[in-house]
Amino acid sequence: MVTIKEVRSRSDMRKFARFPTQHYKGNPYYVPSFYSDEKNAANPKKNFALQGSEIRCFLAYKGDKLVGRVAGIIQHRYNEISGRKCIRFSRFECINDGEVAAALIDAVIAYGKEKGMDTIHGPWGFNDQDREGMLTEGFDRRATYATNYSYDYYPKLIEALGFVPESEWVEYNFKIPEAVDPRLERIAKYVSEKTGLREVAEDASMKKLIKHYGYKVLTTMNEAYAKLDCFVPLEGREMDNVLDQFATVINPRYLSVLVDKNDDVVAVGVIIPSLCSVLQKSRGRMTPCAILGLLRAIKHPKELEMVLVAVREDYQKKGVNAIMMARIARDIIEDQIAHVASNPELVTNIAVQAQWDVFEREIVKKRCTYVKAI
Repeated sequence: MVTIKEVRSRSDMRKFARFPTQHYKGNPYYVPSFYSDEKNAANPKKNFALQGSEIRCFLAYKGDKLVGRVAGIIQHRYNEISGRKCIRFSRFECINDGEVAAALIDAVIAYGKEKGMDTIHGPWGFNDQDREGMLTEGFDRRATYATNYSYDYYPKLIEALGFVPESEWVEYNFKIPEAVDPRLERIAKYVSEKTGLREVAEDASMKKLIKHYGYKVLTTMNEAYAKLDCFVPLEGREMDNVLDQFATVINPRYLSVLVDKNDDVVAVGVIIPSLCSVLQKSRGRMTPCAILGLLRAIKHPKELEMVLVAVREDYQKKGVNAIMMARIARDIIEDQIAHVASNPELVTNIAVQAQWDVFEREIVKKRCTYVKAI
């Protein structure tokens, strides 16, 4: 018999945060989230995404054994923008047991109905900076810093509960060339001269970039991604939180920020050093050794993750991405980076996928979210 317990105490929240590392113990493909982020998911003083959302977390037990967890998130800003009445299921983890999966999802559905929702979908997080989507292919590949790993039985459990696929993503591994394609260099030079755009990230510190361009970068991202599936714009203190994270994990050598003659940001490309090995060793906890490991991984990376490319609408389809890609590619080759992976890209977002056409790549993972009426 399955018992569902709503998380109400600090002790329960610690169990909620720890469950994935226990569930995936010994799995070489799982990369934990930062433990502090999971532990504070429902704390509005720590999680600024709660300014436009609400969350309830649940634990599943069989007897005295913890066998699963899930969070229900109502993203009020998204519902307001879309006109929908959706509750998101998030942070779904459980053993291979249909009864456990059903009980966890039923807890989220009950929460949604209580709040007047008529649709459940997920896994979605609070916003696009949160982990989203359920792995459907690539179970023998390591997750990235920004993505969920899950066992191959997860989609079967969810589909058995009447869910159907909603949004779909692909993830790539990239082949690193020996030199930047001369054609790309020529295009980048031509577009740069024609548009008058200039790069501000190459020789600047992250502190300076955040101070002068941080909010402009996030505004450009909001505008560029406004039409993507279930996108929620970053606002208020969420922006501050994301900029704090950017300052922590980004190496400017793999960041491109293009500005126009008015010093407004028109395009940004973000590639981050991979933190996966450090997080796996520390189980997501920020011990002194883990902090030192993160600093080394950021300053002298061996692996990178392509996070995003955002181009303001009035500069799209003008070859602006060539300027960013040529510059970052030069640094990747010079630094002898061993491996570059992408984070999820929506199958429907042809424009973003085309941005990476300058690199040889292969699809290594797929993931999707699921939806059903309640």
